[in-house]
Amino acid sequence: MEYEFRRDMLSGAPWASFSMEHQIMGQWFSEELGNDNALCQQVKGVIDQLQQRKLNDWQLVGGDLTLQMDTEQVRIYAHVMDFDNDAEIEDNMALYDAESEAYCGLEDFEQVLDSWQRFIAER
Repeated sequence: MEYEFRRDMLSGAPWASFSMEHQIMGQWFSEELGNDNALCQQVKGVIDQLQQRKLNDWQLVGGDLTLQMDTEQVRIYAHVMDFDNDAEIEDNMALYDAESEAYCGLEDFEQVLDSWQRFIAER
């Protein structure tokens, strides 16, 4: 999983860019997490609980994206993906998976989260 962190030149807001198969993770870090160090700490605390098997799974529903974690993996998905499997989507409205959903290992996500937290602390 490749990623890069930058700051918006005008606003100074943190921005994350991930490789194509993990694109939506960049959106989650940039838009849902942003500069919120308290939320970073909360997610890190949950990761610790998952690794210690004190929790089996956890979910954080954001404005446009949901973060799901269990003891093995992390899933980030757009709310538009949370539809009834029987619902039909017109062909021209089909969603591109990498833009709508991504998975990674819990440890990999923890490393990215640590990097993000260090990045947002640099001002």
